[in-house]
Amino acid sequence: MPFIATLTLNPAMDLSVGTARVVSTDKLRCSLPRHDPGGGGINVARVVKTLGGKALAIYPSGGPFGELLQRSLDELGLVHRPVPIRGDTRESFTVDELETGLQYRFVLPGPSLAAEELQRCLDTVAALHPAPQYLVLSGSFPPGVAVGFFDELVLLARRIGARLVVDLSGEPLAHAASQGGAYLMKPSLNELSSLMGYPVVGEVQQEEALRSLIQRGCAEIVVLSLGAEGALVARGEYLQRIASPQVPVTSAVGAGDSMLGAIVLALAEGRELGDAVRCGVAAGAATVMRPGTELCHREDVQRLLAGLDRSDR
Repeated sequence: MPFIATLTLNPAMDLSVGTARVVSTDKLRCSLPRHDPGGGGINVARVVKTLGGKALAIYPSGGPFGELLQRSLDELGLVHRPVPIRGDTRESFTVDELETGLQYRFVLPGPSLAAEELQRCLDTVAALHPAPQYLVLSGSFPPGVAVGFFDELVLLARRIGARLVVDLSGEPLAHAASQGGAYLMKPSLNELSSLMGYPVVGEVQQEEALRSLIQRGCAEIVVLSLGAEGALVARGEYLQRIASPQVPVTSAVGAGDSMLGAIVLALAEGRELGDAVRCGVAAGAATVMRPGTELCHREDVQRLLAGLDRSDR
């Protein structure tokens, strides 16, 4: 079975609650909290496992939330390699406003990582045996981590023979796009606009922007995540738009990570690129159906994918 490793530099314990209404200065009575391990790469690995693949999550871990994160991953049965750090793993939280259906997401910055802690993350990847076929770098960079960390990971991925997949934002994404070296990159529409330096509006501009990224060598494959509208994928001269199934939206947390996990697993299993992105679109849609920080369920992904297989060929 193909082996997928993920690296999450800024993991979190995700807390989600519901309350009737979010009102300034009021004491808000909340539902019982739900805790889920979070952070881009950890979510990707969870989805790969949920869909029947083999995944391993690598992440820095420290403090009480780091311990809780490790226990949570043990309970999920996910293979993981925590890298001890001096700082405390962060907590992030989501509040669902039950009367309106609105969702409020609070994302904390996370601990700084020392140079030796970052190096231990790289060493942990390098020590994997067998080496992963795919290495996924997903999620935010913690405070103080230089964008040049991406360059080190590119060199490591080449040395171990892994295809590097990146899902980043802000300066790390801009740097990764300028340097090249990624096999697959998955920007959102806002992130694509940031890369291009202008608002990308409409399907024609989306397609032109993806062609430009491919021609500039930003990545071999670029998948544009379009939320409820699905995805647009480009590779060489290949360009395809894939619609998303219409589903009730409960929570947007983890939808992009679910999309990426399903895409990478499908590619690792040898699926054609368009089919792999269909798997990703189905997984993203299956995740938004779930409350709080819960991710997709395998049966939902399979059901939604069957509908896409019939309607999008």
